[in-house]
Amino acid sequence: MNIEKIRAEFPILKREINGKKLIYFDNGATTQKPRLVLDAINEFYTNKNANIHRGVHYLSQLATNEYEGARKNVQSYLNAKHLEEIIFTKGTTDGINLVASSFGETLKNGDEIIISAMEHHSNIVPWQLLCEKKNLVLRVVPIHHSGEMDMDAFEKMISSKTKLVAITHVSNTLGTINPIEQIIEKAHLLGAKVLVDGAQSLQHFQIDVQSLDCDFFVFSGHKVFGPTGIGVLYGKKEILEEMPPYQGGGDMIAKVSFEKTTFNDLPFKFEAGTPNISGVIGLGKAIEFIESIDKNNLSLHEQDLLEYAQEKLLLIEGLQIVGTAANKSSVISFVVDGVHPFDIGTLLDQYGIAVRTGHHCTQPLMDFYSIPGTIRASFSIYNTRDEIDLFIEALKKGLSMLR
Repeated sequence: MNIEKIRAEFPILKREINGKKLIYFDNGATTQKPRLVLDAINEFYTNKNANIHRGVHYLSQLATNEYEGARKNVQSYLNAKHLEEIIFTKGTTDGINLVASSFGETLKNGDEIIISAMEHHSNIVPWQLLCEKKNLVLRVVPIHHSGEMDMDAFEKMISSKTKLVAITHVSNTLGTINPIEQIIEKAHLLGAKVLVDGAQSLQHFQIDVQSLDCDFFVFSGHKVFGPTGIGVLYGKKEILEEMPPYQGGGDMIAKVSFEKTTFNDLPFKFEAGTPNISGVIGLGKAIEFIESIDKNNLSLHEQDLLEYAQEKLLLIEGLQIVGTAANKSSVISFVVDGVHPFDIGTLLDQYGIAVRTGHHCTQPLMDFYSIPGTIRASFSIYNTRDEIDLFIEALKKGLSMLR
């Protein structure tokens, strides 16, 4: 791939931070946006701004067509069987809460939900709230010190009582890629549904929801080069049709009277109120951008960055990588003996290098490793080996000061 050509599509990569050229290694938190996305959002508000689905006038029709065109882009990219299986949300967190609130209504006293010890808070707290409300049982699959899920424990834990398995596809902290196909197959044998948290996977490799056979798949637009405040819930049509609405309001209704309200068809049943129209349009363009990149080359490039960075980091005295799974995405979390992650992140920022420090919304995971937090470097398609070299040089300088 021509990485410089790809980098040229991202205007923010040209800016300087503290007099240094920006090196952006916080892609696990959010990715930068290509011109295709930025221009589409600007064009909408400049020339096409109108509400959707409700107007017969030209601008409304134009906005509606672009909005629904983005839904088709997402359907195609995920290989969803039906267009109405694509529900627009505010993001991964909103999608998980939608399933917890709506599908959760079908669960009853004593039913069990399984998550893993490496989950983001967004895939822990909604299930805790649901379990408290409905008197359900939340079970947590342990992990090995390498950061890999204990599949033997999962096999023993899952049973006919299990009604839902909610698992991250890729750990945002460790980079671990979970054996999601195996998990789904086992869950379905016992009649359980599976929700896949795809917030950290869609931007790294191709997702085919029909091939995975997952029941739900959620992701955020801003982690796949799209805008913030927009995301997607994919759900199998037959399951979504049985679920009650998540919110009430405009566009999710068929008919309203003071005596009774009937609800709209999918996907509108779960899209109450005026949506994030520009966000959806921007997401549609982000999908077009990522579709233009060869997935094999993308994976090879990011894997090269991961291996190169790990090799360089392990040469630093007192540095330990947290999460050493055999199957990882381009995320590295690490700690350094005697040095707080926050101090390292602050010093790296002086060199224009953006990394994430802290618990990464995975506090139970930090407790498992008995650490307060980590430094996380997460790479994307526009990052380079040269940037990693500068990162390592700055890290060494910072550690020499702190020590």
